Amino acid sequence: MAPLDTPMPRSRGLSLATVFERYGLVIFLAVLMAVAAVASPTFLRPANLVNVLTIAAPLGMVVIGQTFVILVRGLDLSVASLMATVAVLATAFKATTNDAIPLIFLAAIVLSAVVGFLNGWLVARRNVSPFLATLAMMIILQGIRFAYTGGAPISTLPPGMGFLASGRILGVPVNLMTLAVLAIAFGIVLHRSRLGREIFMVGTNPKAAFLNGVAPDRVIILCYVICSVCAGIGGLFLLGYVGTVSNWVGQGYELDSIVAAVMGGVALTGGRGNIFAALLGVAVLMVINNLVLLLGFPIEMQLIIKGIIIIGAAAFYRTRLV
Repeated sequence: MAPLDTPMPRSRGLSLATVFERYGLVIFLAVLMAVAAVASPTFLRPANLVNVLTIAAPLGMVVIGQTFVILVRGLDLSVASLMATVAVLATAFKATTNDAIPLIFLAAIVLSAVVGFLNGWLVARRNVSPFLATLAMMIILQGIRFAYTGGAPISTLPPGMGFLASGRILGVPVNLMTLAVLAIAFGIVLHRSRLGREIFMVGTNPKAAFLNGVAPDRVIILCYVICSVCAGIGGLFLLGYVGTVSNWVGQGYELDSIVAAVMGGVALTGGRGNIFAALLGVAVLMVINNLVLLLGFPIEMQLIIKGIIIIGAAAFYRTRLV
C-alpha cells in the first residue's frame, strides 16, 4: 500500500483521442484548406474566399435550424422545397422598390412558421415519422409552386435583395453578417436558456423529460418551427444571390444541411451537438465543393463525396455510442 504522503501521478494532459474528439473537425478543416491551397492556387485568392463565404451563408442558416430538429431526434427534408416556395412568394409581390423588402421577409417568416408547425404537429402529435412527414411536406410545397408558376422562372425582385445576398460592408458579405447574428442568437437560445435545456432533455430521453415536467410535443413542434423559419430566411438570401426564381432554388440543401450538421457532431440519435460546430461542418462542405469545382471535376463528384461523408460520419458517431 502506498504511503499517504505519496504524490498523486500528474495528468499527462489531453489524450490524442480526446483532442481528436474535441478539435478533429477544426484540424480536418485546416488540413483540407492546406490541401486545397496546394492543389489550386486560386483557392486562397481573396475573391474566391469571399465567394465561398457568400455561398455558404444561406446553407449555414438552414443548418442552424436543422440542428434544432436533429437534436430532438428528427430531420427535415422539406427545407429545400420551402426555400424555393419562399422565393416564389417573394416574387408574388411584384415589387420593384426596396420598400417591399420588410413585407417580403414578414410573409416568408409567417409561411415558414406555418410549415414548421405542421411538420412538428405531424411528428409530435400524430406520431408520423420525421422522414415521411417532411417528405410529404416537400411534395406539397413543390406542387403549390408549380401550380403558381407553371414551371416558368420569375425575376421580379426589389434591387435591395441582391445587396442583402451578395453585397459587402467593409469587405464582409452582408449575408455572412446575418448568419453570424442568427448563430449567436440561436446559440444563446440553445446553450443558455431553459428552452435549450429542454431540447437536450427531449433529445436524450423524451420519457425522462416528460417526468421532469417538460412537454416533449411542445419542444419538438417549436424546433420544427425554428428549422422552417431559418430555411425561409436562407431561401430569401439565396434568392437574392441567384437573382431569378425557379422551382428548384435551394435544391440539395436538405441533404447538405444534414451532412453539415452530422459532420459538426450533431448526433442523429439526438441530445448532443451545438450550432457552431455544425457551422464548421458547413465550412468543410463548402471547401470540398469549391475545391472540386476549381479542379474541374464534374458535379457528380460532389455527390459521391457527400455520400462518403454521410456514411463515415454516421459510422463514427455510432461507434462512439456503443
